[in-house]
Amino acid sequence: LSAPPGGGSRSAGGWADGCERGLSLSPQCAARIPEAGAVLDLLEKCPEHQEKGVFPVVVFEGLDATGKTTITQSVKDTLNGILLRSPPDCISQWRTIFDDEPAPIKRAFYAAGNYILALEIAKASTQAPVIIDRYWHSTAAYTIATEVNGNVQDLPPANDEVYQWPEDLLKPDLVLLLTVDPEERVQRLQRRGLEKTKEEAELEANNLFRQRVEESYRRMVNPACHEVDASPSKEEVLKAVLQLIKKHCAL
Repeated sequence: LSAPPGGGSRSAGGWADGCERGLSLSPQCAARIPEAGAVLDLLEKCPEHQEKGVFPVVVFEGLDATGKTTITQSVKDTLNGILLRSPPDCISQWRTIFDDEPAPIKRAFYAAGNYILALEIAKASTQAPVIIDRYWHSTAAYTIATEVNGNVQDLPPANDEVYQWPEDLLKPDLVLLLTVDPEERVQRLQRRGLEKTKEEAELEANNLFRQRVEESYRRMVNPACHEVDASPSKEEVLKAVLQLIKKHCAL
């Protein structure tokens, strides 16, 4: 995979380093995108290594309209937990700005957001179970799918280091990947009546891109994604999710 401006290796961790440097892009980037300077200021305040508290950290991943918003809120209420999202609230107001930037800058924003979010996770996990709506795997999966053209077979092999979790990023206890039938997912989006994001429009128009994103999710390791069929009722999905949390996390 091609690294963003500023360097970075093909590994997920190295790619993140490249994203961080890519955001700075010398004075020209901050001059053109003032918000980039604000993101970097927040990033500089984050310790290099975040330590998780005693409570479990559970991440929910998946494409839009797979039920992440509903299930994360339900799990948060059931476990009396704390719900966090990526990108974190402190930078989410700039999301639309970076979404209109070239891919390396856009991905740098999301990668930086994960490291800023890690600081919030570290604090929250000392107080209660932490439920997260998207984290590193989303950033990596969409980047891999964007950088690689063609079929799923054209992705880096399953054991490639690009699917590894970054060594310097706080690691969750469990990652759950919500999936639904492609036709059902599109119907859910249509029922929402919301304007599509650029990525969602691409997912709908390009079946191969969707397949690359989903397969990239499935190839993530350390931690891997535990796939959950989110097609049944909310109650059934919640029950399945809580069973997995009970199995893999100390509560």
